[in-house]
Amino acid sequence: MTAILSSRELTAEPELAPALEVTDLHVTFPSEAGDVRAVRGVSFSVRPGEVLGIVGESGSGKSVSSMAVLGLLPETAAVSGSVKLHGNELLGLDDRSMTRIRGKDIAMVFQDPLSALTPVYTVGDQIIEALRIHQDLDKAAARKRTIELLDMVGIPDPARRVDAFPHEFSGGMRQRAVIAMAIANDPKVIIADEPTTALDVTIQAQILDVLKTAQEVTGAAIVVITHDLGVVAGFADRVQVMYAGRPVETGSVDEVYYTPRMPYTIGLLGSIPRLDDDRQHVLTPIDGNPPSLHDLPLGCPFQTRCPIAVDRCREAEPELLATEADAADNRSHFTACHRSHEMAEGGSLVPAEIYPVPEPPQTTAVAQVPREERATVLEIDGLVKHFPLMKGAVFKRQVGTVRAVDGIGFDIREGETLGLVGESGCGKTTTLLEILDLPSGQAGTVTVFGRDIRGLKGSDRKALRRDLQVVFQDPLAALDARMPVGDIIAEPLTTHGWAKNRIAARVPELLRQVGLDPEHAERFPAEFSGGQRQRISIARALALEPKLVILDEPVSALDVSIQAGVLNLLDELKARLGLSYLFVAHDLTVVRHIADRIAVMYLGRIVELGSAESIFEAPSHPYTQALLSAVPLPDPHKERQRKRILLTGDLPSPADVPSGCRFRNRCPKFTALDEAARTRCRDEDPALHDLTDNRPGHSAACHYAAAAAVL
Repeated sequence: MTAILSSRELTAEPELAPALEVTDLHVTFPSEAGDVRAVRGVSFSVRPGEVLGIVGESGSGKSVSSMAVLGLLPETAAVSGSVKLHGNELLGLDDRSMTRIRGKDIAMVFQDPLSALTPVYTVGDQIIEALRIHQDLDKAAARKRTIELLDMVGIPDPARRVDAFPHEFSGGMRQRAVIAMAIANDPKVIIADEPTTALDVTIQAQILDVLKTAQEVTGAAIVVITHDLGVVAGFADRVQVMYAGRPVETGSVDEVYYTPRMPYTIGLLGSIPRLDDDRQHVLTPIDGNPPSLHDLPLGCPFQTRCPIAVDRCREAEPELLATEADAADNRSHFTACHRSHEMAEGGSLVPAEIYPVPEPPQTTAVAQVPREERATVLEIDGLVKHFPLMKGAVFKRQVGTVRAVDGIGFDIREGETLGLVGESGCGKTTTLLEILDLPSGQAGTVTVFGRDIRGLKGSDRKALRRDLQVVFQDPLAALDARMPVGDIIAEPLTTHGWAKNRIAARVPELLRQVGLDPEHAERFPAEFSGGQRQRISIARALALEPKLVILDEPVSALDVSIQAGVLNLLDELKARLGLSYLFVAHDLTVVRHIADRIAVMYLGRIVELGSAESIFEAPSHPYTQALLSAVPLPDPHKERQRKRILLTGDLPSPADVPSGCRFRNRCPKFTALDEAARTRCRDEDPALHDLTDNRPGHSAACHYAAAAAVL
């Protein structure tokens, strides 16, 4: 029989005493439905210079744990356990005592920097305040130190920017300012709660680089809370996976990623689309949803979703333990699973077989037809969308032009998915809205199903929209909370004059088609999970049997385990119904998985266009190369060996587009060119042109485009 040792029994002599040590932390909130046990026995420690990554789905207790450590929970929360900073107990301290510690010994980087910064004070004044509260500095010395901090975190022209307000900074610059504030007093511990979630991948790479610099400067221990397993793979030393308020697996990054012992961890790793994977790889979603924290099931909280659950799993909740094999090899790898020893090396359970990879959907006949022979469902040519920039309260006058979309073109063929990608502010959503609005007055043409939409009358436009449907980013906002889902799905059918008996038959069919129970048609959106709500949105979009579906960030608000199921559903529906998709996203891993062709946008223009295979294997525009290099891979070995292409600065304003090549101010290739070549980049705006290195249909808008492998 395999012996089991507990984490308390298996301890190694630490090289350094922990900077932060959390032991048996519990947090409970009262509610009308009963006590919500948000955190249930969380324990971890992190030493100076070490990075601990805490990962898990929404509601797993990650952020609540960090708020408890900082003493920022409401008074109604019941908190017990121990939180020690360099051996000194923090739980039980009054607010005055914690105020002396917060910002000095423990610093916090919040998820939303705009909410973390006060809008009525300059960024510099807020950092100066943090310095003067904890240090004996006059205002001049604090200001000088603030400018040094802003320069350290990569804020351009810090002597001027120190007097700017938060709204004058971009999202990435605001996050860097928050990090500058966090490291201002050389803290012993930095807690970063989803520090890159709302940022583009290029800015995310910059922020992670800034955090590494901050760690080197301060020597602080860092706790990174995130749902992005790619970020943890390359940044953290150890990782703790949480589920239903408690840790279910913990160990070094290599141990957890390469030899997971917990089915939940195995499922998380299998549900992530990877940039370095063949796009035909089918994701392995984790069925079901996390349990309610006020009504936890008896036994293991994961047993209702676990594919290898046995009777013992339904009787007792497993403790966080290490197998004898891990202990013998001196591995600090602990798992809360009754069957973890069976997944150890030589065990009867092979982790790769716990979640069998689903069969890929059968390709349709249209997918086997060469692209050039398929019908075109959408064609954009020279589309322009400019907005006037006005000034004045009473007498308004135009002082500029916002060039949101500045002459783009692409086409989508039958049965094809085009991924439209780029940073926030590049014009993706404006392009989508122009297509959905079927405009008639803008420059350029929009041809839908072979019909130029200019001059279409009201009835013709309504008929055209029947074949053109959309799925929005936030399903909760897109679905009317006052209507049952059956009525929501039936609404487009009613609008287009379907008979009641046809609608009654069609709604259950659509619910089954997206994997939902027809009996739930009378429920309201609030009674469904996020993934189920997105499936309802997809069912509504499919109601009229459209030929083209526009997907606006359809999985960005979902946990990775739920995201995998929605992506698999979209693949299946495309294959079964012969749909075409315009997939708008900033997540290149998702686009890699689902798209046949990729269009990369930058500042209102498409800068690279081609098949997914050619774009990902041989990106030719410097911007595309930087985007791909910034995407983290959930593979520790690969992440440590990769070289990032870090872009300087942020996306310029579309109201002030640079002359010549609009990317040149951030282009890493531009700095290596000779003066004659730089002059060409400054003066001549490169057009999208076909590349000549045997890649049909691959084009780039760069004077000096050259393929480079970045994965």
